[in-house]
Amino acid sequence: MSAGGGTKAIIAALAANLAIAVAKFVAFLFTGSSSMIAESVHSVADSGNQALLLLGGKRAQRARTPQHPFGYGRERYFYAFVVAVVLFTIGAVFSLYEGIHKLQHPEKLTSPQWAFGVLIFAIIAESFSFRTAIIESNHVRGNQSWVQFIRRSKSPELPVIVLEDLGALLGLIFALFGVTMAVVTENPVWDGVGTIMIGVLLAVIAIILAIETKSLLLGEGAGPEVEAAIMQALESAPEVTRVIHMRTLHLGPEEVLVAAKIAVDHDDTAADVARGIDEAEKRIRAAVPTARVIYLEPDLYRSDVSAPSSGAV
Repeated sequence: MSAGGGTKAIIAALAANLAIAVAKFVAFLFTGSSSMIAESVHSVADSGNQALLLLGGKRAQRARTPQHPFGYGRERYFYAFVVAVVLFTIGAVFSLYEGIHKLQHPEKLTSPQWAFGVLIFAIIAESFSFRTAIIESNHVRGNQSWVQFIRRSKSPELPVIVLEDLGALLGLIFALFGVTMAVVTENPVWDGVGTIMIGVLLAVIAIILAIETKSLLLGEGAGPEVEAAIMQALESAPEVTRVIHMRTLHLGPEEVLVAAKIAVDHDDTAADVARGIDEAEKRIRAAVPTARVIYLEPDLYRSDVSAPSSGAV
């Protein structure tokens, strides 16, 4: 994983979640709170997810092979998708089950001070982790809104960590709400309500992550700004009269494939065309360093032939 900020945010979240998971489980043993056991499982799932992201980043760095000639960069997308599945199956489903069970069979909380102490500690620890994720994301987010950043980012790690940390903080607030209401009203049903709120929250976050990482797995093109820069670089080459049509594809977060059919002058010799293609490739790589795999096909432009809407270049 080349994005050091992503790795830093993952490690910060992993360290926080491991410590918090232990503290929450101890609080559950003393209180019997369903909100606390749901939050314990949530933190364990998050810790596993961060380990998966680190594993995906490591495996994506493997060299190209004959079987995988474009490398393993998209393996990072696969592991991000697995994170969404784990968050839903382990975090959301368990929390919903535990909450419904608590509503059907309410049990009075014992030693609630343990729950309050651990939840306050966890909120502080998660806040530091969330702050790290925000700072590292701002380095690459630019002028995008947070919604745009989550939807458009080609590097899955930072959006995943931001959403996980946000979900963790909101989950802790829901758990604190459930425990507080159970103590104030002396009605343990509120503990189950807080647990169900945590389950719904995790399900929503998991679905958002699954939708976004599925799109990356299927193959997304470069963003509009990147495609415009590539187009400008191509058309600025003196041997290229125009771009007939172009396709881009992310082979990984930091690697873009560019395939384009370019129009050349009909009087150009083969040497002129070859020199023009070399010059165009240099201009593309200078404008967009992530454009590492480039295929250019020379052709004569005919205004009566429209560019294909899909298929090979």
